[in-house]
Parts: sequence; C-alpha cells; structure tokens
Amino acid sequence: MTPALPVVLVLASGRGERFRASGGTVHKLQALLGERPVLAHTLAAVQASGLPWHLEDAGHPGMGDSIAAAVRATSDAAGWLVLPADLPLVEPATLRQVAQALARPGVTAAQPVHAGQRGHPVGFGPACRDALLALEGNQGAAPVLRAQRAMKSVADIDTADAGTVTDIDTLDDLARAELLWRARSGR
Repeated sequence: MTPALPVVLVLASGRGERFRASGGTVHKLQALLGERPVLAHTLAAVQASGLPWHLEDAGHPGMGDSIAAAVRATSDAAGWLVLPADLPLVEPATLRQVAQALARPGVTAAQPVHAGQRGHPVGFGPACRDALLALEGNQGAAPVLRAQRAMKSVADIDTADAGTVTDIDTLDDLARAELLWRARSGR
C-alpha cells in the first residue's frame, strides 16, 4: 500500500501591493515570466511533482487566513506543503523531497534551505493540523514552524534549488527570476 501523500497548498490570495508599488501594471501572479504568467509556472511545477495540490485564491485578508482556509479545505490530508504562489521556479523534485522528509520518524515539519537561506515550501505533518487551522492575520505559519523547531522535529533539507528562495514581490524580483529561468531553460 502506498502511503498517503501531503497536499501542496498553493497560496494565491495576496493582493500583490508591493509589486504594483514597484511599478507593476498587473497582479504579480499574472506578470509574465518568459512567455507564461508567474502562477502558471508555479502550478506547472506542482503538477509535475505528482503530489496532490490545492489552489487557495479566495482573497483572504492575510497569509494566516489563507493557510487556515486551505488546511480546512484539505483537512483529511496526510500533511501540507505551504507554497506561496509567487515562487515560480521551485523545482518539482524539491516538492517531493519536502514531502518525503515529512514521512521520516519524528519529523513534524520540513523546510528547504538554499545557500543558508530558509525557503519554501514548508511542509507540515498531521500533528500540526490544529495549529495551522488556528492561523489568522498576516504572519503565516512562522509560529507553527517555530514551535516545531523548539521540539527539534523539523527536517532542514539542503537544496541547490534557488527557486525555493526566489519569490516575486517587485519588478526587480521578476527581473532576477527571469535571469534564473533563462539560465535554467537555456533561453
């Protein structure tokens, strides 16, 4: 029997205000990276991972609210990988690595680390369900992750995947992501 897989929660509820403030004329998830919107790149990586996924795009007031709503919608899942939709270059293999780390004994959360910088997706096991459901406001799941770190039950996953730390918040971020995307795709 195949063990149940965690669900990738793609969080796309933010307003993208910093992107517009930097001169963006569209929502950051609709901005073009190459020939496709940022969100299309993110969803393509999630689909290629083979993991189940849920898109949370209902326009919640804060990241915590989005996470709680997504966990509520998938409450019977074997765990959750929290992935902000503005990380279009995360690799499918990284998503699978985080999911696999959650299956290790004693691990209740997992986080990729690229060049010393912690990134996304952050994985949470079923033991974190109630804490994730209680989230609200702008802070996101940082308090839940801190609590798991205090219990020494977080697996940090060293990765060469720069996509785990390449988020799109401004036009400059989009330009940096474009360079990385071109280097990866040979364009």
